[in-house]
Amino acid sequence: MAEPVRIAVFGAAGKMGGAIARAIAETPGACLVAAIERPDFPELGADASRLAGLPESGVRLQANRPGRGAAEVWIDFSTPGAAVANSSAAAQAGAALVIGTTGLSTQDREAIASVAKKIPIVLAPNMSVGVNVMLRLVADAARALGSAYDIEIVETHHRAKRDAPSGTALRLAEAVAEATGRDLGKSARYERHGEIGPRTADEIGIQTIRGGDVVGDHTVFFLGQGDRIEITHRASSRECLARGAVRAALWLHGRGPGLNDMRDVLGLK
Repeated sequence: MAEPVRIAVFGAAGKMGGAIARAIAETPGACLVAAIERPDFPELGADASRLAGLPESGVRLQANRPGRGAAEVWIDFSTPGAAVANSSAAAQAGAALVIGTTGLSTQDREAIASVAKKIPIVLAPNMSVGVNVMLRLVADAARALGSAYDIEIVETHHRAKRDAPSGTALRLAEAVAEATGRDLGKSARYERHGEIGPRTADEIGIQTIRGGDVVGDHTVFFLGQGDRIEITHRASSRECLARGAVRAALWLHGRGPGLNDMRDVLGLK
């Protein structure tokens, strides 16, 4: 029987970190071996599994990154600055890396892509299997419907989310732009206020709602003359994101260097 894949989780005490710890515990072939938090975190030394609502595992929250050979795959749901630094550290440790951190800048992505020449990386703003199937459906619909339908994207998240629009909304917009041959930098419309004139056919609207404890809702509207199509994904908990991240970690194990996303993991390309 094969040994389980040894996984380290960054941001382990956060809501996503706890969900990932639970997903690892329920996934055959996966094993949590390290749980990392920021150096000033007040509960360093606490049992990471217990904080996630699981029986104690002996894996304690630590501030130091795992050394070479300690973990085969790192899963990072931290902050943009930390994710870039962690990618370089993963390369030094010889570990594969799953990055679900959102709010990454173009420069951050370029830095991660450079590291991916040395180690295998999965970078995705949303690890949910459902959302990544949605990306495929949205691209297919955009190609089939063509310019006769206006496309708008609306995303809703909890009040504490710091970046807007969500990384998933931006990825949906990219999928639409790629499918229809548009330049998203020119077509994206992030807000409307006052006398704005009629909507142009080339626009891709991306609108943000924040409030309450919403985990994540995304809807893509295809608005035609006389009918409309709505494709929606609603996350009722973070567990779907966590299970996708662990699935990506197992898929990465043993692969060569390269930058991948969840469509690679799911065979949707």
